[in-house]
Amino acid sequence: MVWDRTVGSGFSAPAVAGERLLLFHRQGGNEVVEALRAADGESLWKFAYETTYKDDFGFENGPRATPVIADGRVFTFGAAGVLHCLDVETGAKQWSVDTHAEFGVRKGFFGAASTPLVLNGRVIANIGGSDGAGVVAFDIDSGATVWAATDHEASYSSPVAARIDGALLAIFFTREGLAALEPRTGRVAYQRRWRSRSRASVNAAAPIVLGDIVFLSSSYGTGAIAIRLREGEMEELWSGEDVIDNHYSSCVRSGSTLFGFHGRQEYGQSFRAADLVTGDLLWSSERMPAGSVIRVGDRLLLLLETGELLLAAASRKEFEVLSRAQILGRETRAFPAVADGLLFARDKDTLVCLRLWDE
Repeated sequence: MVWDRTVGSGFSAPAVAGERLLLFHRQGGNEVVEALRAADGESLWKFAYETTYKDDFGFENGPRATPVIADGRVFTFGAAGVLHCLDVETGAKQWSVDTHAEFGVRKGFFGAASTPLVLNGRVIANIGGSDGAGVVAFDIDSGATVWAATDHEASYSSPVAARIDGALLAIFFTREGLAALEPRTGRVAYQRRWRSRSRASVNAAAPIVLGDIVFLSSSYGTGAIAIRLREGEMEELWSGEDVIDNHYSSCVRSGSTLFGFHGRQEYGQSFRAADLVTGDLLWSSERMPAGSVIRVGDRLLLLLETGELLLAAASRKEFEVLSRAQILGRETRAFPAVADGLLFARDKDTLVCLRLWDE
C-alpha cells in the first residue's frame, strides 16, 4: 500500500496521465471531476456540477464512464449524459453539452456509461439519441456537433479506435450491435446487428480488435461473435453462447488469446481463455466471483467484486494464479488502472494505490 483515500460513489475507473490521476465520482448532489497527484493522492483541483441522476434499480448514483485525457484536456460523460471538457492542468471548464436534453435521449436502465472516444479532433460518443443521433461527434475545441449517425440506442460498451484495411475507424458496440464509423465524416463503414431478443438486456463489454477481426460479446442469451471486416464486406468467423459471454466486464487480448469473465454476474461466473480467431475454448476456471481483468505484459490482473486482486499468467494452457491479496471491500466494480508500477483501484467508497513491484 502506497496511499488510500475516501472517495464518492460511482463505477468510473481512475485514469492516469503523467503525474496526474483523474477521478470522476459523485459527492452529495454533485458529479465531481478531481485531479490527484498519483504519487501520494493529494488533490490538485476539483470541478463539480449539480446532478439529479438516480438509479432506478438501487445501484450507485455516481458516474459510470471513465475520464478521457487527451490534448491537454480531460473529457467526462456523466450518468445523466452531460459531456464536459476541462483543462487537465487547472480543471477550468472549456465547454459542456447536455446530450440527453439536446438529442432526446431516454434514460435507459443504468444511465450513460459509455466512455467517449477522442480521435482526430473529435469527441465521439455513444449517445443513443433520436432522429439519427445514436453516435455523435463533437468538435474537440468548441463542443459543437460535427456529425450524427445511426439510429442505435446507447449501450454501456466503450468504443475503440482501429485501423482496418488501411482506414481508421471508430468501432462501437451499441445496443443494436456493431457500428464501425469513419471518424471524420460519420459514415457507417460496417454495421451488424448483435443483441438479445430480450428487452431487459444490455451490451456492456468493449469490442476487441485483432487485425481486421472484431470480437463482440454479451450476456442475456446473446453470446459472442468474431467478424472479419474486409473491403466493405463482413465475414462471420464464429459465434456462440458457450465460449466467453461478457456480462459487464470486457475481455483482454494477448496475441490471438482472449481472457475474460463468462456468464451472468448475479449467478456466478467462470474465468476463461479462448482463441479469438477460431472460437475454441482453451480453459475455464469455474465458480469465480464476477470481476474485471486487465493485462500487464505477460500477466493478468483480476480485480474481483469481492475486492480481491489476483495476479495470473496470461497463458493459453491453464489458469495459474501467481499471487492474491484482499485490497478492497465488496462492491468493487470499477476497472483498475496501472501506471509506472502502481495499481490504482476503487470500491464503493475507497481509492487505493498499491505498488506492484520494486523499482
